[in-house]
This record gives sequence, structure tokens and C-alpha cells, in this order.
Amino acid sequence: MSSLRAKIQDVFNEPACENNRGKDAKARKKGCSKPLTPGAAAGGCAFDGAKIVLQPITDVAHLVHGSLACEGNSWDNRGAASSGPTLWRTSFTTDLTELDVVMGQGERKLFKAIREIKEAYGPPAIFVYPTCVTALIGDDIEAVCKRAAEKFGFPVVPVNAPGFVGSKNLGNKLAGEALHEHVIGTVEPDDAGPYDINILGEFNLSGEFWLVKPLLDRLGIRVRACIPGDARYLDIAGAHRARAAMMVCSTALINLARKMDERWDIPFFEGSFYGITDTSDALRNIAEQLVKQGADPEILGRTEALIAEEEAIAWKKLAAYRPRLEGKRVLLNTGGVKSWSVVHALMEIGIEIVGTSIKKSTVEDKERIKQILKDDNHIFEQMAARELYAMLSEHKADILLSGGRTQFIALKAKTPWLDINQERQHPYAGYDGMVELVRQIDLAIQNPIWCQVRQPAPWDCQPAVRQELPRTKSETATLHVVQEFAGTTAGDFGEC
Repeated sequence: MSSLRAKIQDVFNEPACENNRGKDAKARKKGCSKPLTPGAAAGGCAFDGAKIVLQPITDVAHLVHGSLACEGNSWDNRGAASSGPTLWRTSFTTDLTELDVVMGQGERKLFKAIREIKEAYGPPAIFVYPTCVTALIGDDIEAVCKRAAEKFGFPVVPVNAPGFVGSKNLGNKLAGEALHEHVIGTVEPDDAGPYDINILGEFNLSGEFWLVKPLLDRLGIRVRACIPGDARYLDIAGAHRARAAMMVCSTALINLARKMDERWDIPFFEGSFYGITDTSDALRNIAEQLVKQGADPEILGRTEALIAEEEAIAWKKLAAYRPRLEGKRVLLNTGGVKSWSVVHALMEIGIEIVGTSIKKSTVEDKERIKQILKDDNHIFEQMAARELYAMLSEHKADILLSGGRTQFIALKAKTPWLDINQERQHPYAGYDGMVELVRQIDLAIQNPIWCQVRQPAPWDCQPAVRQELPRTKSETATLHVVQEFAGTTAGDFGEC
């Protein structure tokens, strides 16, 4: 536990973060994450954050050392996609019971599980995740992993991020620490070149990175490792030979980007693949970073030619949607890189942003939002469900872009909603992704169902005067029987 405490303090003291540099030494050690609420840690603990970052490494076996409930809570919790191996979608857990805990069988059971996975699946590596129970009872995960690696002759990586140590964001960074200490740099690639880059913090949600990689391939730029989206263990192990790196989500892996820069001289910049302008800027920055690292300057010209070609195609496709969407009002309830990149992307086609959340955004993210929106009134740290509903029910926005947690608020307010978070079904990155995003917004807003659900219900309208039609003899007789029965009392039927 002492080594874990030291690692957490090191993660909190992040010199690459401008907000952290502005604090005094005492405040810096506390970090930025808010403490967890007792009883509400599910879905937001450090273990969950570590699993989010590492689970998309597709050919690795992810073994959770703890009770079955922890594995069920975190397995497949992101819409990441794989172009090959499916081992990452297989759930592995030691499934500790109360008897195992009392009898001290945790470490023995973990070692046995590693051996069984190795014999049955033969993965290139196993990642082992301790949980609250196994950390509290003192199972030495790192010692077991080291012994198993020596015994079976392949990497067994301890990811020391039990849930109780902090928030999901802390777990993201502890996962980055595990990659830096145990994986990156352990394999020496024999095909390193001057056009190799790393992409950090890209999760390939709904296959988004597959819309960007063909652009890099056309420029002759090879992605040495995309961490973690659709990644392979050996690619990450050789990621230290890349010449430059782009960081997509700084809140998750800024510590990994900084340490790779310090240790292997891999400069990085933060960018976004959301929106036409941001995608073009990201491609330019990648090319410029490679030229600074010794690549042929001719790549700059090829990059500009590619950008001009792709932008022309994208703007031509978007022209059909501009008359239908220009002036429409969008409310974003998301965070991180999407809080500013999606805002910029939508404003490019004339959509008005009435508000965006900055709950999970860094100080840099917030500054970008202020520069884009030019109005602090459109920025909110956190909007309660009641306030969100009031804003939508008063028709201050034409559509809500958010995650699945707030979709029912929009539906209750009879307002179109589109999923923009990790559960989404459509990729929105790159030039084609921007066209798809606009298409989905148009489909949601123009859906005829909204005109129907906003109409008053029949029972809310004034009752219409209905003309009584003459009854037949049989109908009149039936009515008399009903009226006579209705006039009786319970006593008329005697006791039961």
C-alpha cells in the first residue's frame, strides 16, 4: 500500500497540467478529483477508470482479482470496437468468495487463474486488476504477477488501482502508469521509421478511429500505437520508438504523454478529430511534429493537398443540411474534449450553442470553450436534472446532445435527443464523421414524431358535445337492467 500511496501522490503532482502548476505544494498533493460519495462509487471508482483505459487492448486477457460483482460492473462498459482479436470481450475473474477471503486463498487462486488463462488462450499478456476486497486483505498482486511472469515466461502486468483509492479519472492515470512501468519499452521493434506516431486517449468508440486512420495512411504516417483504442499488446510495447504523439483526451492520459516525452523524447500536442477544422488542424500538427523530429518537409505539402481535397468533399455534403439546421439551437451535456471540440464543429455549419457543460473538462478545455463561445453564460459546471428539464420544456433548445443518463429528461420534455457519449452507435470523428453527426442531428430534429407528441392529448382537450342517437328496444331494455342493478346495495344480496 505504501508504493500505491507514493504512486498516487506522483500522479496528483502533474507538471504538464497548467492548473496543477498554479497550486502550492500542499494543494497539489490533493489533486483535482472530488472524493467519492459513500455508497455511490459504482461506475466511478479507480478500478472502473483503469478498466476503461486498458480494456480496449484487444488481444490481452483482463483478469479481475476480486468478487464477481466487480467484473460485472466494469466489463464492456464502453463502445470501443476491435478490428481483430476478441479476447478482450471475454470476462476473466478469480471470483473470490467469503471463504477464500477468510482462509487467505486469494493469492493462490490468482496464480492458478493466470496459469489456466495462459494454457487455454495463450494471450501475449495478462493484465491483473486488484479490487477493494483484495487490496484491503493485503494480497500482494505485484509479487504474484512477477512470480507468474517468471514461471510461465510471458508478461503479467499488475494494474494497481483498487476502487477505494479514488475516482475514475485517477484510475485512468494509474492505468497509464502501469503501461509506462511494465509495458512500453519492453519490445524493440525492427521497423521503426521517421513517420511513426502514437495516438493517446483515443478509444475508437463505435470505430471512430477507423475514419481517421485512412487519412494518415494516405500521408504515409504510421500509427505505431493507438492507446487504447483497437490496440495490440506488442504495438504498445514498442510505442517508445514513435517520433511524435497526439493526445486526444488529456484528462485521462496526460501523465503517460509527459513521461514518454521525458523518457524517450516523444513530443506531444493535444488535438481533436471532431469537426472539419479541428481534424485539419490535427493533421497539420502531426506533420509539423514529424518534420521537427527529422521527417522530410515534403510531407507538409502533401498534408495540405489532402486537407484541401477532404474539406471540399465534406463541405459539399454538408451544404444540403445547412438550410435545414442553420439557426437551430443545441444544448450539450457532456465533458472532456467533446465539451469544446463538438461545440466548434457544430458552429461551423451555423448551429447555435445555447449551453455546454464543463464537468469533466480541464482548465485548457474551459479556456478553449470561452474563446469559441465568447459568452460565459453558455457554460455551466453542472446542471441539475430539474434545471435541464426546465430549459428543454421551455423550448430554449431544439435538441440535447448528451449521454444515456440524461436522455429521459429530454424525452420527458418532448425534445429530440442524440447520444454523444461512449454508448453511441455512430462514429463522429474525422471528415466523414462530421457529416454523419450532422446527418443524425437532422434526422432527430426533423423526425415527425415530435410534432405528434407535442399535440395536446385527447383527454386534455375540451369535451365535444355529442348528439344522442335514438336507442333500439333491446338497448333500452339493457339500460333499464343496468340502472336497476346500480340502485341495489350490498345488503340486498344477503351475507356471503
